[in-house]
This record gives sequence, structure tokens and C-alpha cells, in this order.
Amino acid sequence: MNATELRQLSIGEIEEKLLDAREELMKFRFQQVTGQLTDTSQVRFVRRDIARMSTILKELEAGAELEGEA
Repeated sequence: MNATELRQLSIGEIEEKLLDAREELMKFRFQQVTGQLTDTSQVRFVRRDIARMSTILKELEAGAELEGEA
């Protein structure tokens, strides 16, 4: 998912997608250990998506805190 697409979502929607991505990563790791995963690049893409979502969430939360202080 693109960063611009994520920025258009609400905090709740991003958190939901983040949970889904973490579950998907866990499944990929199990498949990798058991030898069932054929395309190992999927793990890297999911990890990057998780990092992207976490970063945007932190930015949105920091922005909300700054607006609350003003």
C-alpha cells in the first residue's frame, strides 16, 4: 500500500490494516520455516508495509497531540 493512500485513511483504519499485516507476516514466517513459502520476497514487502503504517500512525498521533496543545 502506498504512503499517500495510507495518509487518506483514518487512524482506526490504519491500525486495523497494521494488525492484518502483522498477522500476514506471522503466517509467512511459519510458511518459511516449514518450507512452504516459495516467494520469500513477500516477507520483505509486508515488513516494509508494517514500517510504513507504523510511521504514518506515529505522525498522525503526534499531529493530533500538537493540535490539542494549541
